[in-house]
Amino acid sequence: MNSKHLSPPIDESKGIIVDLGTGDGRFVYQSARQNQHRFYLGIDASANSLEKISEKIHRKPAKGGLKNALFIQAAVEALPEELDGIADEVHIHFPWGSLLKGIATGDETMLKNIHRICAPDAVLEVIIGVDPERDATELQRLGISNLSEDFIATNLAKRYQDCGFQINEIGSFPAGQWPNICTSWAQRLGTNDKRSLVYFTATAAAYAA
Repeated sequence: MNSKHLSPPIDESKGIIVDLGTGDGRFVYQSARQNQHRFYLGIDASANSLEKISEKIHRKPAKGGLKNALFIQAAVEALPEELDGIADEVHIHFPWGSLLKGIATGDETMLKNIHRICAPDAVLEVIIGVDPERDATELQRLGISNLSEDFIATNLAKRYQDCGFQINEIGSFPAGQWPNICTSWAQRLGTNDKRSLVYFTATAAAYAA
């Protein structure tokens, strides 16, 4: 699970998808099984959450092994240089802790690190699920006071633009009406009838360093 093993065994021109804060890796694993012409890379700061799934992908195909998936332990704040410019898509699903703080406040260092791994015109997808009551203490600790669509379209969009991302779609789903998202956290959090979902997508472009 370290960067020196980065040697995708498929044609990279067919698309590389990076899942930041991949957790237990379910999104990467299921997506890689369904789209074997694309290469999926899951990255998480926690090695414990990646150990089981990382072992699984190296099995024989008949036992669940995959040649088009790889997992790496790394913090978003310190992504390996080997990843520079490789990602055609970057997904961030249900971030928490420092990752949520950076994404939801438009932290310059974090956004530029994410931009660094993007190929030209790469797509960034962010999905956040929050219960304003249950998560109030953590959101306050992280300095997150607003996650509305209006806030994303105005305040947050400008910060993303300064770091090379053009936000082009923003939306939300009320509690209890989430779409089908293939992650373990989506299944766990989606049962909470007070937890709403907000999402946005952006395109990576050049920015003035």
